[in-house]
Amino acid sequence: MEFREINTFLEIARQGSFSKAAASLGYTQAAVTIQIRQLEEELGVRLFDRIGKKITLTHQGVVFSRHASRLMTDLSQAKYALKESDVLTGKLRIGAIESVCASILPNLIGEYHRLHPQVSISIRTDSPDLLLEWMDRNELDLVFLLDKRLFHPHWVKALDEPDRVIFVTSAHSPLAGKTLALWELIRHPLILTEKNASYRSILEQHLASLGLEAHPFLEIGNTEFIIQLLKTGAGISFLPEFTVRQDLAEGVLSQIQVPGFTPDIWKQIVYHKDKWVSREMEAFIRLASAWDPTER
Repeated sequence: MEFREINTFLEIARQGSFSKAAASLGYTQAAVTIQIRQLEEELGVRLFDRIGKKITLTHQGVVFSRHASRLMTDLSQAKYALKESDVLTGKLRIGAIESVCASILPNLIGEYHRLHPQVSISIRTDSPDLLLEWMDRNELDLVFLLDKRLFHPHWVKALDEPDRVIFVTSAHSPLAGKTLALWELIRHPLILTEKNASYRSILEQHLASLGLEAHPFLEIGNTEFIIQLLKTGAGISFLPEFTVRQDLAEGVLSQIQVPGFTPDIWKQIVYHKDKWVSREMEAFIRLASAWDPTER
């Protein structure tokens, strides 16, 4: 049974004529006749008495028309309830590593909430492997990563944007604006992110290839804490450039150049290929893709 057959039945009952119903609905009379025949065969009853040119509902037709009218009303209301509007009211489940939560998400989520205040948001932080596992189990709608470029046949990449990772220190440090060899730089006090941060891994892998090793005096996952500590002149850190771009432009922090080592990190938003993309997800992806993370 199709909704168009029910709609055709109700139109015939209203018009009292197959030909008038066909003209009203934009069908041929033959198509209307076929639809009603199929509907009657499926219901196992006769819906119309056809006596001469006069069309009237049978008793079964009268009974069915009552239920059919309610059904079409409910369908109309359901379509209206699902009709796209500017108001989003669903849920959004985001997974992110700690450094993304500290450097990108606060203002991004704040703006998203301003635009869509009725959306309920939950954020889970952990290692990329766990976040992606939760996404594959549909416990997260999407995952926001800072990592080397990742690909998987089960994922859709909604954002894939590169950014440099740089060494940075206080603008008042004697090392501000200097150019240092990597072996020389790591002799100075280092503040690094947690070990599962991908850009920390990039540094450690490169050092290992040179037979070197970093010994930070502080490890912490909160990027904003590291930035504030750098401003006090506490040491050197290795951070995505976008997290400190504003402070560099304002002359609060300064980059240290390291010849031969200019790695990239990739901002990536991924979701499962079988995931139905809700309007809440679409709105977040649009906002994140256009977001300037320097606007802290």
